[in-house]
Amino acid sequence: MATRSPLERKYEQLLPLLNERQRRLVAAADAQLLGHGGILRVSAASGLSRTTIHRGLRELEGAPIPDDRVREAGGGRKQIEQQQPAVLRELEQLVAPATRGDPMSPLRWTCKNTTRLAAEQSRKVYPIGARTLARSLEKDLNYSLQANRKTREEASHPDRNAQFEYIAEQTRMFRQRGQAVISVDTKKKELVGEFKNGGREWQPKRSPEAVQTHDFPDKVLGKVAPYGVYEVSGNRGWVKAGLDHDTAEFATAAIGRWWRRMGSPTYPEASELLILADSGGSNRSRTRLWKVALQRLAASGSGFVTFLRVPANGAKSNIACSVI
Repeated sequence: MATRSPLERKYEQLLPLLNERQRRLVAAADAQLLGHGGILRVSAASGLSRTTIHRGLRELEGAPIPDDRVREAGGGRKQIEQQQPAVLRELEQLVAPATRGDPMSPLRWTCKNTTRLAAEQSRKVYPIGARTLARSLEKDLNYSLQANRKTREEASHPDRNAQFEYIAEQTRMFRQRGQAVISVDTKKKELVGEFKNGGREWQPKRSPEAVQTHDFPDKVLGKVAPYGVYEVSGNRGWVKAGLDHDTAEFATAAIGRWWRRMGSPTYPEASELLILADSGGSNRSRTRLWKVALQRLAASGSGFVTFLRVPANGAKSNIACSVI
């Protein structure tokens, strides 16, 4: 193995501690001291190009660069906006069909991926990197990459506000009389077993709970449909998990079980029950089975008045109100 020269060992220890300007000045000074052939020897020992050493020699002989700079003013590769002045116009035309937001706003955003935009721009005009394109979009064109947001609503039913006021008044009257008021809804089906779930919980450090790698349903346990019952006055909840389909009979059975386990002990003198539910799924206001099942529950000896009432425009509202 060839022994390294003292000059090579010097540069190996010294150059990593210097900036670009200091490295070329040190190499240029050594080349001057070595005389004829010094530039070639220094270039071989330090790894710097002869062009860099020549630049250092010119800086040693000429006017020095200000102390706060490493290169002369204007050094380095020009930005693509200066090399290709039309890049911003071309980019604006490329993004314009997918631009969203207020056209009069100075800040706009686009849903296109910068990698795809860069590939399309490179294919049509000239090569450009994704990072350079993102910088141009953000700083020069005032774009930002954002997700869409649910802000648009469809036209409301003319009786929507009156219906909410009616439901709020019914809830207040029921609570004043000491009657039960519940809100019900079915949540999306969940896998049963050791599956990954959203959220976090306290565990010993570096001891996360192990779950299945893939979310394939268990052939034995399957899925469950949680039906929740929320008691408004007591601020308490009840959940029944169904293994079969989410039907009106399942929803009514969940309400009946809540009454036997929680409702009846809490409201021993109750004669009415106000049920608040959305107009979808198993408790849809236009589903006849939902109304029939509620009527059966009222007539099953639960102690309620066998009477069912749904607002006239319940099918066009987000709320259905039932009294049994």
